[in-house]
Amino acid sequence: MTTAVPTASTKQDERRALGVACGAHALHDGYTDLVYVMLPIWQSEFGLGFAALGLMRTVFSGTLAGFQIPAGFLTERFGAATVLALGTAMAGLGYIFAGLSGGVAGLVIALFIGGLGASTQHPLASSLIAHAFSGTRSLKALGTYNFAGDIGKMTVPAAATLLILVLPWRDALMLLGALGAIGALAIFLLIPRFGDEIAASQKKDASVHASGAVGAYAFPLLLSVGVIDSATRMAFLTFLPFVLTAKGASLQTIGLALTLVFAGGAVGKLVCAFIGARIGAVATVWLTEAVTAFGIIALLPLPLEAAMVLLPVVGIALNGTSSVLYGSVPALVEPQRRQRAFSVFYTGTIGAGAVSPAIYGVLGDAVGVPIALTVIAAIVLVTLPLTLILRPALPK
Repeated sequence: MTTAVPTASTKQDERRALGVACGAHALHDGYTDLVYVMLPIWQSEFGLGFAALGLMRTVFSGTLAGFQIPAGFLTERFGAATVLALGTAMAGLGYIFAGLSGGVAGLVIALFIGGLGASTQHPLASSLIAHAFSGTRSLKALGTYNFAGDIGKMTVPAAATLLILVLPWRDALMLLGALGAIGALAIFLLIPRFGDEIAASQKKDASVHASGAVGAYAFPLLLSVGVIDSATRMAFLTFLPFVLTAKGASLQTIGLALTLVFAGGAVGKLVCAFIGARIGAVATVWLTEAVTAFGIIALLPLPLEAAMVLLPVVGIALNGTSSVLYGSVPALVEPQRRQRAFSVFYTGTIGAGAVSPAIYGVLGDAVGVPIALTVIAAIVLVTLPLTLILRPALPK
């Protein structure tokens, strides 16, 4: 496949699209994980039990996942600039309302508003990059975008932690929430408005890969791979602390282990996208999923020190697949359907990640953690034949 050389004006649009998408991803993912920082504070402030705290998290993440498809429909009517800017403002407004809330009911409403606003980001920002870049350059750009989300997950909760040291938690939340208004204005002003000639050129490029024997089944197959990958990733992270505890790990060591996995995951999202652009999406998925499966199995017999060394490698493979999968969506879907396709893809993968710990938890109760992890590793390998079926539809 040949990729057209971008003109100077197109390059400017590409930089603006990537900057807006990465900035939105960092802010929205930061807002999403900010809930974790606040849960202990809300428990102390309002005397909440763990079930109520779990509800707080579910309200935000469930709203985020459930309204991504409607966000795509709204974009078709009002445009990406308007919907993404309003969504970013709403995400920030949710935390402002949380700072003003006087009780649990107010917090639930605030988190619903925040999740509703955050639901706009993944499908619209991903589609924005897919419109700005084509071919393997799209895969690299989406990998960079994916990496930016992890930067936000680290910086926004860290900023909240520092602010709460010098400010009441309500003031800290309202200050962070105000970033949503600033971000919304920047998005509306900076987001590129692409012309028909770019969409037309990308439609021609997309048709090269969407045609062929796989045809209309390509996107559902890719979504199936994404659902399996997301479900097994979240299930593995749920069981990992218990594996390490059985090896004699302390609470501090478990915290360090999770940090190593997440740090490896952030690197994997960026690096694996560039590997995918180099060797192809199918080969990269085979590499990352094979390393994930065998890494999970290898963790079981290893002593604690060796397991800690292996965890960053597992993290790279565990999260690296996602960048390749998200980056493959534009190759399978026509430009005019990409916003809707990204909405469906993110809803499926995020939803699978949300429900899989409970499903695998039942398995863990029945057969124990080691066997449950072995099953998880085996299910990871189911993605390999699925990607082989997809091979004719994906860029080499």
